[in-house]
Amino acid sequence: MADNDMATTNAAPESRAIITVLGSDRPGIVAAVAGALSERSANILDISQTILQGIFTMTMLVDFGDADFSELKARLDELSESLGVQIVMQREEVFKYMYRL
Repeated sequence: MADNDMATTNAAPESRAIITVLGSDRPGIVAAVAGALSERSANILDISQTILQGIFTMTMLVDFGDADFSELKARLDELSESLGVQIVMQREEVFKYMYRL
């Protein structure tokens, strides 16, 4: 099993969330989101990003550990506004249910 797979498997499901980011591409988006997560000791377990004709998209699986979900979500909402991108954070089980994964 790869190290990344191990990290994903070892995180408690109730402390994991999916974060999606969507907006016009510009420098600093990944750094800002990763910084906000780091401030609250959240760990990025997996990340995927792409740019489609100038539109930046990123999906992250994070383990927010002991951080308060609501506080982290509020911080990402603030960041969303300041960066001019859409940032959505959902608990992993809600995301999977909504998309029937």
